Amino acid sequence: MVTVVGIGADGWHGLSEAAREELRTAEVVLGSTRQLAQLRDVAAERVPWPSPMLPALQSLLDEHAGRAVCVLASGDPMFFGVGSTLVRMLGAGQVRVFPQASSLSLACARMGWALDRVEVVSLVGRPVEQLHPALQPDQRVLVLSADGSTPAAIAELLTARGYPDSRMTVLERLGATEERERTGKAREWAGSAADALNIVAIEVRADEQAPLLPRTPGLPDEAFEHDGQLTKREVRAITLAHLAPVPGQLLWDVGSGAASVAIEWMRAHPSCRAVAFEQRADRADRSQRNAGALGVPALEVVRGSAPEALQERPEHPAAVFVGGGVTRPGVLDACWDALAPGGRLVANAVTVEAEAVLAQWQGRLGGDLVRTQISRGSPVGSFTGWRAMMPVTTWKVTKP
Repeated sequence: MVTVVGIGADGWHGLSEAAREELRTAEVVLGSTRQLAQLRDVAAERVPWPSPMLPALQSLLDEHAGRAVCVLASGDPMFFGVGSTLVRMLGAGQVRVFPQASSLSLACARMGWALDRVEVVSLVGRPVEQLHPALQPDQRVLVLSADGSTPAAIAELLTARGYPDSRMTVLERLGATEERERTGKAREWAGSAADALNIVAIEVRADEQAPLLPRTPGLPDEAFEHDGQLTKREVRAITLAHLAPVPGQLLWDVGSGAASVAIEWMRAHPSCRAVAFEQRADRADRSQRNAGALGVPALEVVRGSAPEALQERPEHPAAVFVGGGVTRPGVLDACWDALAPGGRLVANAVTVEAEAVLAQWQGRLGGDLVRTQISRGSPVGSFTGWRAMMPVTTWKVTKP
């Protein structure tokens, strides 16, 4: 049994008597150097976390097996904390948790915000671009900072995105006697670093010209950097409806071009994952830039040709989209073989030859064939007429 004790910036004095007793009776206490220094009347061996911590966690537990181990965590150990990691490793029955108020609860108390009405983004160990999907007009966002430089990086991102008048409040050392609060607009934010222990509260305010980039499928085509190899907005929305993004599931985007489908899949929920396969290096680089600019920098871009690149992957995706390469021998076979049971395969075709391939596969495996024709208004002299885009045939099938 491992005990996890949440400790706030107020240290030992903020702990319950039950949590203090766990620490007094422990034989080993693991925690950060700062947290260990806050302990009082604790005779246990104090072991500071190595850096990085997570890769060493199992070996530390093995080293102290058979001893009464207590782990210190910041605030609520089950909220972006080591408590959740230990439960995954050991099982819920082997971990006992004594939580403190999380930094989010303290931040909402200071701001007068309802915790259930704010969006939370953690930038601990993550790039600042992770914030993009949460930035929507008139929304409130709480950001868990990586360090003292995070507020300035957030201000820079807000200003560049078209939200320079967004109100930022940096709450430092919440719960400690030296707690501090600073407020200002993103465009006026000073470059001075904050305390390493800080959380940023953002009231998002958009300029009139700021692009609207909601999480619903069908972002504007101009939101992506591309060379024309792009699943167009209307077809992309239909494609994603067939793919059905589900939290925590993995998508393969084969022949990804600008990776627009993979990116919108990941924007649907923070836990959605995707791998984009693209054989051209310039398009692969462009996909990675698009992923960062649209808030999903964790997109994995694989440079390689299908089906060879697919056969080297060990995972079984819950959904596969084939946007290019339908006629290439072995591509659909590799996608179908890799797909997990219950998974969705969606393939688009714009040529007669590719349509014929999809018709053959639909005849073998079933599924739905849908043909989409989109027309957009276009100038005809001083008038407006309809300019038809190439029709797209979509095949969608679910693996038994």
